[in-house]
Amino acid sequence: MREELFGKIIDLPVRYLDTHSHGDVMSRMTNDIENISTTVSQSLPSLFSGVLTIIGTISIMLWYCWQLTLLSLATVLLTLLATKILSGRVRRFSRRRQSLLGQLNGTVEEMVSGYRTVVAYNHQKITTADFCDTADSLTKAGIKTDVFSGIMGPIMNCIGNIGFVIIAAFGGYFSVNGLISVGVISAFIVYAKQFSRPINEIAQVYGQLQTAIAGAERVFAVLSEENEDHAGAELVKEENAAVAFKNVSFSYDSKKYVIKDFSLTIPTGKKVALVGATGSGKTTVVNLLMRFYDIDSGAITINGQDIREVSRESLRQNVAIVLQDTVLFSDTVRNNLKYGNEAAAYEKLEAAAEMSCCKDMIRHLPQEYDTVLTGAGANISQGQRQLLAIARAFVADPKILILDEAASNVDTRTEKAIQNAMHRLMQGRTSIVIAHRLSTVRDSDLIVVMDHGEIAESGTHESLLVQKGKYYDLYMTQYAGFAT
Repeated sequence: MREELFGKIIDLPVRYLDTHSHGDVMSRMTNDIENISTTVSQSLPSLFSGVLTIIGTISIMLWYCWQLTLLSLATVLLTLLATKILSGRVRRFSRRRQSLLGQLNGTVEEMVSGYRTVVAYNHQKITTADFCDTADSLTKAGIKTDVFSGIMGPIMNCIGNIGFVIIAAFGGYFSVNGLISVGVISAFIVYAKQFSRPINEIAQVYGQLQTAIAGAERVFAVLSEENEDHAGAELVKEENAAVAFKNVSFSYDSKKYVIKDFSLTIPTGKKVALVGATGSGKTTVVNLLMRFYDIDSGAITINGQDIREVSRESLRQNVAIVLQDTVLFSDTVRNNLKYGNEAAAYEKLEAAAEMSCCKDMIRHLPQEYDTVLTGAGANISQGQRQLLAIARAFVADPKILILDEAASNVDTRTEKAIQNAMHRLMQGRTSIVIAHRLSTVRDSDLIVVMDHGEIAESGTHESLLVQKGKYYDLYMTQYAGFAT
């Protein structure tokens, strides 16, 4: 089940992971699965042995006196009623406990990943208070679950004692009337005790199963989500890669459009820059091209082929992306660089490292390319992680290159070197660059200024400055000393 859940998470659409707490998803993978595993492994033996004992005991009791057996079974109805009432509460509080446990893990995951921010803003007390509130709610839900689960045994014993009274009373009546002997009554009391024991165990097991069911509901909720659609044709293999957006519109919540009637043609081998204020839709355009999200209307084509008819796997094999938030994995530098191209030779890694200005940095690492990046790159600086991410894109050798604020964490000198390297890399490749630093996009073949999901203006650096529009305002704000 854990393997199936992990495979499911890998195949989930980006939208799902963008809208769900990562800590809660991890909790379903660990705590909920472990809860199911423990409950099932402990409960199944008791369940099977209990069922066999009940069948054997009832058979003997029916053979001795079926009338007294039926009267004895009246207590089973009480047992079933009590089990239904108590197990319903156990399941409800178990469901809440597992949900709060996922929320608690989400809080811990956010605190650990954002630890520097928490400390920098002296937010330790508030963060601890929030954690304690969730933990207290989790404790209360756990106590209620354990209370209702724990009282099942005593209640079942009480019902079992009622069964002894019924056997003694009606057994005496049957004995007086000569229907059975006193020895049969004695035997029935023994069998009733033997019958009630597995009934009580099964009732308790049922209560434990409710806890497992609460966890299983959370697991199956993920498993029932639709996978990312991998169907589609192969992207036609051509040396060129012309990208076109045709009247594209898109919204994340079906209420407010983030991209509205967006049309843009990117000729093969050209470098197009997307600039604009924060929230203008630049990164969303890239997300749509990568099919992290599907458009609501319009079309996006590569060499005239609609990407909705192309499998995501085939599409992404031809595109390399460097995101603003650098993501490296806890593995060697070599494997991180080869992430998009497993067959890359050492010479290609060397060339990519040199082009991305991180060759010297790698040489100074303890084991060079075999150095393990601990904590997903925590043992190197943010700027160095950015350089490795750019080198990884170079190794992938894509037809289409996307750089989303790729030089946001490097110094001006390194930024200039990266620009020169990217200029060499972009020869013959279609490139989309998103940047707030206008110095990185001045040499672009086309600069597109976005505003609220629409193209406000477009042109070369010089022509846009002449127009004195939004791009002119952005440029002058950065380089003419205007207040920012």
